[in-house]
Amino acid sequence: MSKNIKLAKTAGFCYGVKRAVETTKKLKSENPTKNVCVLGELIHNQNVISELENLGIKTISDNDFEDISDICIIRSHGATPDVFEILMSKNTQIVDMTCPDVKKVQQKAIELVQNGFLLIILGKSDHPEVIAIKANAQKYSKDDEIFVVSNLNELKELEAKIKLHKKIGVVIQTTQKLELLKETVNYLIPIVKDLRVFNTICPSTTSRQNEAKNIAQESDLMVVVGSKKSANTTHLAEILKELTNTIHIESQNELYLYKDVINNAKNIGVTAGASTPDNIIENVILELRKY
Repeated sequence: MSKNIKLAKTAGFCYGVKRAVETTKKLKSENPTKNVCVLGELIHNQNVISELENLGIKTISDNDFEDISDICIIRSHGATPDVFEILMSKNTQIVDMTCPDVKKVQQKAIELVQNGFLLIILGKSDHPEVIAIKANAQKYSKDDEIFVVSNLNELKELEAKIKLHKKIGVVIQTTQKLELLKETVNYLIPIVKDLRVFNTICPSTTSRQNEAKNIAQESDLMVVVGSKKSANTTHLAEILKELTNTIHIESQNELYLYKDVINNAKNIGVTAGASTPDNIIENVILELRKY
Protein backbone atom coordinates (compact mmCIF):
# COMPACT_ATOMS: atom_id res chain seq x y z
CA MET A 1 0.00 0.00 0.00
CA SER A 2 1.46 3.37 -1.03
CA LYS A 3 1.52 6.00 1.70
CA ASN A 4 0.38 9.61 1.65
CA ILE A 5 2.59 11.34 4.20
CA LYS A 6 1.75 14.92 5.21
CA LEU A 7 4.10 16.97 7.38
CA ALA A 8 2.66 19.84 9.40
CA LYS A 9 4.11 23.25 8.50
CA THR A 10 4.22 24.16 12.19
CA ALA A 11 6.20 21.05 13.20
CA GLY A 12 9.51 21.62 14.98
CA PHE A 13 11.29 24.51 16.65
CA CYS A 14 9.18 27.48 17.74
CA TYR A 15 10.86 30.89 17.58
CA GLY A 16 11.65 30.91 21.33
CA VAL A 17 13.48 27.58 21.15
CA LYS A 18 15.23 28.47 17.89
CA ARG A 19 16.40 31.75 19.42
CA ALA A 20 17.71 30.00 22.55
CA VAL A 21 19.61 27.29 20.65
CA GLU A 22 21.13 29.61 18.03
CA THR A 23 22.16 32.23 20.62
CA THR A 24 23.77 29.61 22.85
CA LYS A 25 25.84 28.19 19.98
CA LYS A 26 26.82 31.69 18.86
CA LEU A 27 27.95 32.63 22.39
CA LYS A 28 30.32 29.66 22.46
CA SER A 29 31.71 30.33 18.98
CA GLU A 30 32.33 33.98 19.90
CA ASN A 31 33.90 33.04 23.25
CA PRO A 32 35.92 29.87 22.49
CA THR A 33 38.23 30.26 25.50
CA LYS A 34 35.42 30.86 28.01
CA ASN A 35 33.39 28.21 29.81
CA VAL A 36 29.73 28.39 28.81
CA CYS A 37 27.02 26.59 30.77
CA VAL A 38 23.23 26.29 30.71
CA LEU A 39 21.32 26.13 33.98
CA GLY A 40 19.05 23.13 33.42
CA GLU A 41 18.29 21.63 30.00
CA LEU A 42 18.11 24.46 27.44
CA ILE A 43 15.22 22.64 25.77
CA HIS A 44 13.64 19.23 26.31
CA ASN A 45 15.53 17.33 23.63
CA GLN A 46 18.44 15.02 24.37
CA ASN A 47 19.87 15.27 20.85
CA VAL A 48 20.20 19.04 21.19
CA ILE A 49 21.66 18.73 24.71
CA SER A 50 24.26 16.25 23.39
CA GLU A 51 25.08 18.55 20.47
CA LEU A 52 25.68 21.44 22.90
CA GLU A 53 27.89 19.21 25.08
CA ASN A 54 29.96 18.33 22.00
CA LEU A 55 30.47 22.04 21.36
CA GLY A 56 31.76 22.42 24.92
CA ILE A 57 28.55 23.90 26.35
CA LYS A 58 27.87 22.26 29.69
CA THR A 59 24.38 21.56 31.03
CA ILE A 60 24.31 21.84 34.82
CA SER A 61 21.48 20.95 37.17
CA ASP A 62 19.19 23.70 38.48
CA ASN A 63 20.76 23.85 41.94
CA ASP A 64 24.36 23.07 41.03
CA PHE A 65 25.72 26.58 41.45
CA GLU A 66 29.23 25.32 42.22
CA ASP A 67 29.71 24.54 38.54
CA ILE A 68 28.69 28.00 37.33
CA SER A 69 31.21 29.20 34.74
CA ASP A 70 32.22 32.37 32.85
CA ILE A 71 28.93 32.60 30.93
CA CYS A 72 25.67 31.18 32.33
CA ILE A 73 22.57 30.86 30.15
CA ILE A 74 19.04 30.92 31.56
CA ARG A 75 17.00 28.45 29.54
CA SER A 76 13.80 29.22 27.61
CA HIS A 77 11.59 28.12 30.54
CA GLY A 78 12.85 30.97 32.71
CA ALA A 79 14.19 30.95 36.28
CA THR A 80 13.18 32.05 39.78
CA PRO A 81 14.24 35.42 41.29
CA ASP A 82 16.40 33.47 43.79
CA VAL A 83 18.37 31.91 40.94
CA PHE A 84 19.03 35.32 39.38
CA GLU A 85 20.18 36.66 42.77
CA ILE A 86 22.61 33.77 43.26
CA LEU A 87 24.01 34.18 39.74
CA MET A 88 24.43 37.94 40.21
CA SER A 89 26.43 37.29 43.38
CA LYS A 90 28.90 35.23 41.36
CA ASN A 91 31.42 36.51 38.84
CA THR A 92 29.50 35.23 35.83
CA GLN A 93 27.89 36.78 32.75
CA ILE A 94 24.15 36.01 32.76
CA VAL A 95 22.47 35.53 29.39
CA ASP A 96 18.70 35.36 29.83
CA MET A 97 17.13 33.17 27.14
CA THR A 98 13.69 33.03 28.75
CA CYS A 99 11.12 32.81 25.96
CA PRO A 100 9.33 36.17 25.48
CA ASP A 101 5.97 34.38 25.78
CA VAL A 102 7.01 32.89 29.12
CA LYS A 103 8.07 36.37 30.28
CA LYS A 104 4.56 37.58 29.46
CA VAL A 105 3.02 34.92 31.73
CA GLN A 106 5.34 35.95 34.56
CA GLN A 107 4.35 39.59 34.09
CA LYS A 108 0.61 38.80 34.05
CA ALA A 109 0.98 36.65 37.19
CA ILE A 110 2.81 39.47 38.98
CA GLU A 111 0.18 41.99 37.84
CA LEU A 112 -2.63 39.85 39.26
CA VAL A 113 -1.10 39.36 42.73
CA GLN A 114 -0.17 43.05 42.90
CA ASN A 115 -3.83 43.90 42.31
CA GLY A 116 -5.01 41.62 45.11
CA PHE A 117 -6.13 38.61 43.07
CA LEU A 118 -5.76 35.07 44.39
CA LEU A 119 -3.60 33.54 41.66
CA ILE A 120 -4.26 30.18 40.04
CA ILE A 121 -1.63 28.90 37.59
CA LEU A 122 -2.82 26.19 35.22
CA GLY A 123 0.00 23.76 34.48
CA LYS A 124 2.32 21.10 35.84
CA SER A 125 3.67 22.09 39.26
CA ASP A 126 7.05 20.43 38.67
CA HIS A 127 7.61 21.98 35.22
CA PRO A 128 10.47 24.55 35.20
CA GLU A 129 8.30 27.17 33.46
CA VAL A 130 5.59 26.90 36.12
CA ILE A 131 8.11 26.89 38.98
CA ALA A 132 9.53 30.17 37.64
CA ILE A 133 6.08 31.75 37.09
CA LYS A 134 5.00 30.91 40.65
CA ALA A 135 8.26 32.11 42.23
CA ASN A 136 8.16 35.42 40.34
CA ALA A 137 4.57 36.04 41.44
CA GLN A 138 5.29 35.06 45.07
CA LYS A 139 7.84 37.83 45.28
CA TYR A 140 4.97 40.33 44.99
CA SER A 141 2.25 38.36 46.80
CA LYS A 142 1.09 39.63 50.20
CA ASP A 143 -0.27 36.34 51.59
CA ASP A 144 1.95 33.99 49.55
CA GLU A 145 -1.11 31.91 48.55
CA ILE A 146 -0.64 30.88 44.94
CA PHE A 147 -2.05 27.63 43.57
CA VAL A 148 -0.95 25.44 40.67
CA VAL A 149 -3.54 23.05 39.22
CA SER A 150 -3.16 20.66 36.30
CA ASN A 151 -6.78 19.47 35.97
CA LEU A 152 -10.37 20.19 36.99
CA ASN A 153 -10.34 17.79 39.95
CA GLU A 154 -7.41 19.64 41.54
CA LEU A 155 -9.29 22.91 41.02
CA LYS A 156 -12.42 21.53 42.69
CA GLU A 157 -10.38 20.64 45.77
CA LEU A 158 -9.65 24.38 46.16
CA GLU A 159 -13.29 25.48 45.99
CA ALA A 160 -13.60 26.37 49.69
CA LYS A 161 -10.49 28.58 49.53
CA ILE A 162 -11.58 30.12 46.23
CA LYS A 163 -14.94 31.12 47.70
CA LEU A 164 -13.16 33.02 50.48
CA HIS A 165 -11.71 35.40 47.89
CA LYS A 166 -13.70 37.91 45.86
CA LYS A 167 -10.98 38.28 43.24
CA ILE A 168 -9.51 35.29 41.37
CA GLY A 169 -6.87 35.57 38.65
CA VAL A 170 -5.85 32.83 36.22
CA VAL A 171 -2.83 32.36 33.95
CA ILE A 172 -1.85 29.22 32.05
CA GLN A 173 1.45 27.53 31.18
CA THR A 174 2.38 28.47 27.59
CA THR A 175 2.33 24.86 26.35
CA GLN A 176 -0.93 23.74 27.98
CA LYS A 177 -4.16 22.75 26.25
CA LEU A 178 -6.93 25.29 25.62
CA GLU A 179 -9.47 22.75 26.95
CA LEU A 180 -8.00 23.09 30.46
CA LEU A 181 -8.47 26.87 30.34
CA LYS A 182 -12.06 26.52 29.08
CA GLU A 183 -12.93 23.99 31.81
CA THR A 184 -11.42 26.23 34.46
CA VAL A 185 -13.33 29.32 33.33
CA ASN A 186 -16.63 27.42 33.11
CA TYR A 187 -16.12 26.08 36.63
CA LEU A 188 -15.10 29.41 38.19
CA ILE A 189 -17.71 31.73 36.63
CA PRO A 190 -20.61 30.60 38.89
CA ILE A 191 -18.56 30.79 42.12
CA VAL A 192 -16.34 33.86 41.61
CA LYS A 193 -17.49 37.51 41.76
CA ASP A 194 -14.42 39.07 40.15
CA LEU A 195 -12.65 36.73 37.73
CA ARG A 196 -9.73 37.85 35.58
CA VAL A 197 -8.33 35.33 33.09
CA PHE A 198 -5.31 35.68 30.82
CA ASN A 199 -5.00 33.19 27.98
CA THR A 200 -1.20 32.90 28.06
CA ILE A 201 -0.94 29.81 25.84
CA CYS A 202 1.67 30.87 23.29
CA PRO A 203 0.52 31.46 19.68
CA SER A 204 2.97 28.82 18.43
CA THR A 205 1.36 26.15 20.65
CA THR A 206 -2.15 27.13 19.51
CA SER A 207 -1.33 27.13 15.78
CA ARG A 208 0.61 23.84 16.10
CA GLN A 209 -2.34 22.14 17.82
CA ASN A 210 -4.92 23.54 15.37
CA GLU A 211 -2.96 22.49 12.29
CA ALA A 212 -2.33 19.02 13.72
CA LYS A 213 -6.05 18.59 14.46
CA ASN A 214 -6.91 19.51 10.86
CA ILE A 215 -4.40 16.99 9.49
CA ALA A 216 -5.68 14.33 11.90
CA GLN A 217 -9.21 14.64 10.42
CA GLU A 218 -7.81 13.32 7.12
CA SER A 219 -5.33 10.77 8.51
CA ASP A 220 -5.47 7.10 9.51
CA LEU A 221 -2.41 7.69 11.67
CA MET A 222 -0.71 10.68 13.30
CA VAL A 223 2.96 10.52 14.23
CA VAL A 224 4.03 13.01 16.91
CA VAL A 225 7.80 13.46 17.16
CA GLY A 226 9.49 14.84 20.25
CA SER A 227 10.75 14.25 23.76
CA LYS A 228 8.49 12.50 26.28
CA LYS A 229 9.64 15.20 28.75
CA SER A 230 8.34 17.99 26.50
CA ALA A 231 5.00 19.36 27.75
CA ASN A 232 3.86 20.76 24.41
CA THR A 233 4.69 17.49 22.61
CA THR A 234 2.85 15.25 25.08
CA HIS A 235 -0.19 17.55 25.00
CA LEU A 236 -0.13 17.42 21.22
CA ALA A 237 -0.22 13.62 21.32
CA GLU A 238 -3.05 13.65 23.90
CA ILE A 239 -5.18 15.94 21.73
CA LEU A 240 -4.62 13.88 18.57
CA LYS A 241 -5.34 10.53 20.26
CA GLU A 242 -8.93 11.72 20.68
CA LEU A 243 -9.23 12.25 16.91
CA THR A 244 -7.37 9.38 15.25
CA ASN A 245 -4.80 6.62 15.80
CA THR A 246 -1.71 8.40 17.19
CA ILE A 247 1.83 7.39 18.16
CA HIS A 248 4.36 9.54 20.04
CA ILE A 249 8.01 8.82 19.29
CA GLU A 250 11.28 10.56 20.11
CA SER A 251 13.09 9.52 16.91
CA GLN A 252 12.85 7.28 13.82
CA ASN A 253 14.48 4.48 15.86
CA GLU A 254 11.14 3.80 17.59
CA LEU A 255 9.06 3.43 14.43
CA TYR A 256 9.71 -0.33 14.17
CA LEU A 257 7.67 -0.75 17.38
CA TYR A 258 4.60 0.36 15.41
CA LYS A 259 5.29 -1.58 12.21
CA ASP A 260 1.81 -3.11 11.93
CA VAL A 261 0.02 0.19 12.63
CA ILE A 262 2.12 1.99 10.01
CA ASN A 263 1.64 -0.76 7.41
CA ASN A 264 -2.14 -0.56 7.82
CA ALA A 265 -2.26 3.23 7.42
CA LYS A 266 -2.65 4.88 4.01
CA ASN A 267 -2.79 8.54 5.08
CA ILE A 268 -0.16 9.46 7.68
CA GLY A 269 0.17 12.88 9.27
CA VAL A 270 3.41 13.96 10.96
CA THR A 271 3.88 16.77 13.45
CA ALA A 272 6.50 17.56 16.09
CA GLY A 273 6.95 19.45 19.32
CA ALA A 274 8.53 22.88 19.69
CA SER A 275 11.85 21.39 20.83
CA THR A 276 12.25 18.84 18.01
CA PRO A 277 15.09 19.61 15.53
CA ASP A 278 14.41 19.50 11.78
CA ASN A 279 16.89 16.67 11.16
CA ILE A 280 14.99 14.32 13.50
CA ILE A 281 11.70 15.12 11.74
CA GLU A 282 13.34 14.54 8.34
CA ASN A 283 14.71 11.17 9.49
CA VAL A 284 11.22 10.11 10.63
CA ILE A 285 9.77 11.01 7.22
CA LEU A 286 12.54 9.09 5.41
CA GLU A 287 11.95 6.03 7.59
CA LEU A 288 8.17 6.17 7.07
CA ARG A 289 8.70 6.21 3.29
CA LYS A 290 10.39 2.80 3.56
CA TYR A 291 7.15 1.16 4.68
